[in-house]
Amino acid sequence: MKIAVDAMGGDNAPEAVVCGAIRAAQTFHEEIVLVGQEDKIQAILAAHGAQNTPGLTVLHAPDLVDMHDDPATVLRAKPQSSMAVALNLVKKGEADAIVSAGSTGALLAGATLFCKRIKGVRRGALAPVMPCKNGQVLLIDAGANTECTAEYLLQFGVMGSLYMEKIKGVQRPRVGLVNNGSEDSKGDPLRKEAYALLKAAGDAGQIHFVGNVEGRDVPLGACDVAVCDGFAGNVMLKTIEGVAKFMAGEIKQVFLANLGTKLAYLACKKGMDEFRSQFDQDAVGGAPFIGISRPVIKAHGSSNEIAFMNAIRQAIEYKKSGMIEAIEANVCQLAGQ
Repeated sequence: MKIAVDAMGGDNAPEAVVCGAIRAAQTFHEEIVLVGQEDKIQAILAAHGAQNTPGLTVLHAPDLVDMHDDPATVLRAKPQSSMAVALNLVKKGEADAIVSAGSTGALLAGATLFCKRIKGVRRGALAPVMPCKNGQVLLIDAGANTECTAEYLLQFGVMGSLYMEKIKGVQRPRVGLVNNGSEDSKGDPLRKEAYALLKAAGDAGQIHFVGNVEGRDVPLGACDVAVCDGFAGNVMLKTIEGVAKFMAGEIKQVFLANLGTKLAYLACKKGMDEFRSQFDQDAVGGAPFIGISRPVIKAHGSSNEIAFMNAIRQAIEYKKSGMIEAIEANVCQLAGQ
């Protein structure tokens, strides 16, 4: 398997990307192509004594996508950018998947333009997995589509259900519609129309729809798949990340208060480490664009080398999972048929 990695995307590129790719090549033993400005990539490889890492190659791309570029047009305007060249490798079948920490909008536009959506899918959706009580929950969409129709939300629910079943091994994943109340009468016109479509899909046995779920109930394990438009999903994702960091910091301060609390920390250190690991973004790596016909993994913009290594792991797992084939086989459900 060959993974194309956008070496110039992200806040810590290219250093963190290259170091993460070195770790991934050594750990997963798959082929990795670092796409970007060759002189900078080679300098980092040389600094780490990794010029001859088995399975790791470099493909020069002189340009890069800036976070301020127009996502809708940047890849056409910059065909020699690292993101465009990496996507083109996947399009031509010269790579099996792409990993990038660059602009979310540009990556989605490029994935749609170069790799195409699965036939029958209206929009690709960004779908990170988050920790929740007694397990994990898939948030779909988390920022790719800020404006959605009810049909999009239905498709997100179906694709999210397939993901949790295929990737996470959850039997009959519970699909919930994120809303401002749990009653079926709640919500704006979009949520009400989406509720009707999701309920019909549930009644037909296509998904296990559990109704509306409030934002506070998502981390408490109310559903396995939380369906929302990209605007609400991104706000929810960033809020949960922020609250987790705040809580971790406050708990740390409690334990550092005096000698007694420091000794108490030693007694429960194992449990605290396990708690912290649940919110470790680096261990997750990134999130797939579900609905695209090739594996496209979006890494967090602030990813470090561990996060990039795990984003590459995710790309490998996504390719092997049969997720894309599962969507193709269930495409009729995406239209509520």
